[in-house]
Amino acid sequence: MIPMTLARIAEVVGGTLHDVDDPAVEVTGTVEFDSRKVTPHGLFLALPGARSDGHDHAAEAIAAGAAAVLAARPVGVPAVVVPPVPPVETNSLAFEHDADGSGAAVLAALGALARAAVDELTAAGLTVVGVTGSAGKTSTKDLLAAVLAPLGPVVAPPGSFNNELGHPWTALRATPDTRFLVLEMSARGPGHIAALATVAPPRIGAVLNVGTAHLGEFGSREVIARTKGELVEALPPAAEGGVAILNADDPLVAAMAPRTRARVVFVGSDPAAHVRATDVHLDEHARPTFTLVVRDGDTERRAAVTLAVHGEHHIGNALAAAAVALECGATLEQVATALGGAGAVSAHRMDVRTRADGVTVVDDAYNANPDSMRAALKALVTMARAGESPRRTWAVLGEMGELGDESVVEHDAIGRLAVRLDVTRIVAVGATRPVRGLYQGAVMEGSWGDEATHVPDADAAIALLERELQPGDLVLVKASQSVRLWTVAEAILAGSVGTAGTETEAAR
Repeated sequence: MIPMTLARIAEVVGGTLHDVDDPAVEVTGTVEFDSRKVTPHGLFLALPGARSDGHDHAAEAIAAGAAAVLAARPVGVPAVVVPPVPPVETNSLAFEHDADGSGAAVLAALGALARAAVDELTAAGLTVVGVTGSAGKTSTKDLLAAVLAPLGPVVAPPGSFNNELGHPWTALRATPDTRFLVLEMSARGPGHIAALATVAPPRIGAVLNVGTAHLGEFGSREVIARTKGELVEALPPAAEGGVAILNADDPLVAAMAPRTRARVVFVGSDPAAHVRATDVHLDEHARPTFTLVVRDGDTERRAAVTLAVHGEHHIGNALAAAAVALECGATLEQVATALGGAGAVSAHRMDVRTRADGVTVVDDAYNANPDSMRAALKALVTMARAGESPRRTWAVLGEMGELGDESVVEHDAIGRLAVRLDVTRIVAVGATRPVRGLYQGAVMEGSWGDEATHVPDADAAIALLERELQPGDLVLVKASQSVRLWTVAEAILAGSVGTAGTETEAAR
């Protein structure tokens, strides 16, 4: 974070100093909520957790080099203390263990601290970019970091660090040298994105799509659209540099244009889009090649792009990233080159690897919703059909969370889609009713018998695959994060079939 004295931090967050000998001591290191990751002269956040309370680790953090602790009560070591607040009614995981309101207080203080730092950096030239959507946020964030890097230092969150904790934590990674701050913005209910936008106000905002992720919490796609649109509502006017990047191919996203004061840039395959893709082709690993077309008034500029990531659905993500980079001053050639070199960064997201015996694993097990599940299945069959002869395909699928009353219907539809796409084997993993619905959907659509299998857990899936995988098979592993189905992908990559060895290589 930017250097800030303890006295200034206390002023910003509305706290008081306790056990501080010198209020002029500066925090110059990082802000951390894990005492094991504290850096010299950093700030430790005392947050309640599932197994322990951060307040109990305050002394460890100071011993590890932290300048102070941001806490909800005195902890016997240098601290900025903010009073607890009543626990709030929220479906945010950030408050799951906040019985006494201490976590809410520290998170609110963290947000205030991030806002003060971002305001100072923005005045000095920092550009804040926000990204939201039902699917593709993390992949787009990674692509954005790649296309903006040639223009200057970029800070972006690791993985999907995108809620009330991850958002300000990422913002506070920015330093006076940072030129671009890329923030992934998630929501589990109306008002969440608007709140995140007050922590680090974006100048550029990209809305990728409106799908059915978290449908159980929102209730309808229309409510999801209203919530995702909070990002474009938060942007500054066009006269102040505000830019809204909207997906022209998604009617609910395109309809957000009247909700913003910012200048609107449409992306997609629509011929009217300002930034679009034409001449799309997929290679044997489902990596897209396309012509990037940028419209400037009555003229068009074009560049060839070959993505290093897998799946046709990444084209939309790449177009959004390209539009942002062009708005930030990148040339079309810089964008095309950067997109071509941008591989998967976040773990368990369309990570394609091949064993020595030719078994290829598509590990997309970090998260899942109906839209991303459909995209991954289509990528799987594209890869299987791209070679000289078709490959056997496996779809090892677990539960998609947070779909509410539509959960069984949505899982049933995914099982049926896998059959219609002609996936060779479906393995439904889990003992829940939605997973059973996925299995039943596959069976009822195809009457496959033993070709569709239901197993109770990841261990059973691993045992099945160890018995039946053949050299050259292609395996997709996908489920919501809570299922931790990536253990199946890791086990496959560590194993062997027949006389094949256990070495793996990236299929990039």
